Amino acid sequence: MNTWRTAVSATLHCLTGCAIGEVLGMALATWWGWGDAASIALAVALAFFFGYLLTFVGVRRAGLDVGTAVRTALAADSLSILVMEIVDNAFLLAVPGAMEAGLGDLFFWGALAAALAVAFVLTVPVNKWMIGRGRGHAVVHELHMHDAAAGHH
Repeated sequence: MNTWRTAVSATLHCLTGCAIGEVLGMALATWWGWGDAASIALAVALAFFFGYLLTFVGVRRAGLDVGTAVRTALAADSLSILVMEIVDNAFLLAVPGAMEAGLGDLFFWGALAAALAVAFVLTVPVNKWMIGRGRGHAVVHELHMHDAAAGHH
């Protein structure tokens, strides 16, 4: 297994769930006029939810029962999502004015995109480390390889 390629793929998967949660959370919190702490809390909660959901759906399609799918998603994604969320939210807090920008402000969207890009780059090595030890998305990758070999899509 090419661990760097698998790590990039796993991190893109993580980025997808995190981006959905971050964008939705930050957009809703900004629209509602929430402060930084509440905005970040909502965005992080939604990032974890959507990150886990994407893995859960994928491993359910591979034939896992609900309980095993939940445990697999938690094991595969927790560290990756945690690192991504710490990095992207720290980035947003460090960029002056990013958290105060409005939804109609290009700066808001640019800062959020940059935060997610930086988080992606810094999370790839974390996923590579986990995959190299047979953890994280290595388990999910094996399920998908087994599923593909069995002729499922």
